[in-house]
Amino acid sequence: MANERILVVDDEETIREIVSSMLKGASFQSRQAGSGIEALAILESGDVFDLVLSDLMMAEMDGIALLEHSKERFPDVPFVMVTAMNDISVALQALRNGAYDYLLKPFEREQLLATVRRALEHRRLKRENDAYRTNLEALVTARTQQWKTALANLERSYDITLEAFGDALDLKDAETVGHSKRVTAFTIAIARKMGLSKEEISVIARGAFLHDIGKMAIPDAILHKPGKLSEEQTAIMREHAYAGYKILSKIPFLAEAAEIVYTHQECYDGSGYPRGLKGDDIPLGSRIFSIADTLDAITSDRPYRPAQTFTAARKEIEAWAGRQFDPAIVRVFLEMPDKIWEDLRKDISGPNTTPTTV
Repeated sequence: MANERILVVDDEETIREIVSSMLKGASFQSRQAGSGIEALAILESGDVFDLVLSDLMMAEMDGIALLEHSKERFPDVPFVMVTAMNDISVALQALRNGAYDYLLKPFEREQLLATVRRALEHRRLKRENDAYRTNLEALVTARTQQWKTALANLERSYDITLEAFGDALDLKDAETVGHSKRVTAFTIAIARKMGLSKEEISVIARGAFLHDIGKMAIPDAILHKPGKLSEEQTAIMREHAYAGYKILSKIPFLAEAAEIVYTHQECYDGSGYPRGLKGDDIPLGSRIFSIADTLDAITSDRPYRPAQTFTAARKEIEAWAGRQFDPAIVRVFLEMPDKIWEDLRKDISGPNTTPTTV
C-alpha cells in the first residue's frame, strides 16, 4: 500500500507533524492542512488523495463539517476522524455521516497505521466492487443486445416458417393462402381496435393465418369436390380443425396459435365444431377470427356467387350476433368503417404479403 497519498488535517501543527512523520515512515505520502477550510480548498483544487485523516474539533470548520462538504464531491475518499475520549459521541456521529473509522487520542504509531491500512483496503475493495458492477452492467447491456438480436433472428425464422406453411397450403388449395392473408389482416385490425397487446395480437395473427393448415390432411377428392359433400365427407372435412391443431401444437412457438386453429369453427351459441364450445369458452382469438373470416367470405368471389359489398357483410354479421358471433366483438366491428377493409384488401393483394406481424 506504499505511496498512497493522505491529507492530514489538524489545527495543531505539532500533531500534524507527528502524524505525517509516522505515515512517512510507513512509505505513505502526506500533505498537511491546518483547518477544515484549508483542507476543503486543497481537495477542491484537484489534488488527489486516497485518505483524509482529520481532527474532529477545529475552529472555523470542524471535522464533521469537512466530512459533509467533502462527501458531496469526493464520495469515494475515506475519512478517518481523530478525537479525544470525551468526544466519542461526536465521532460516532461522524461514522453515521459517512466516516470510515475514528482514532482516539493519544494513539500509538501501530494503531494509526493499522487504521489507515484498513481504510485504504476498504477503499480498494470498494473500487474493485464498483468496477466489477460497471463491467457487469456493460456485460448485461451487451448480452441484452445479443439477446435482442437473437430474438429478432428467431422471430424472422418464425415468419419464414409461417411462409413455408402458407406455401405448402397453397400447393394443396390454390384459394386458401389469399383468403388466409386477408382474414389475418382483418383479424389484426379488429384486435387492435379492441386494444389487445402486441403479444396477444401476434398469437392471434398466427392462428388466423394458419387456421386452414389442417386441410393438408384432407384428401384432395373431398377438398376439391365441386358439388355438395356427403355427410361422411363433411365429417372428414370437419376434421381439419383438429388436424391443424395436431400439426401446430408440436411446434413450441405456435402452441398458443394452435388453440385458435382448433377452435376457429366454433360458434358463440355452441352450435359449431369440433367440440361445440360456447361463449367465452371459445378463445378470444377465435371469436375475433370468426367475424374476420365471415367478412372475407362474403366479400370474396365464389363459384356460386359474386363478391358482395362490405355493407352487406356488415348487416349479415350483425344479424348473427349472439349466435355465430360474440356480440361484444360484433359491436367493435360495427364501429369500424368499410374503408378499413377495402384498404386492407388492396394492401394484401401483393403476392408475398404475409400479415402475421403487428
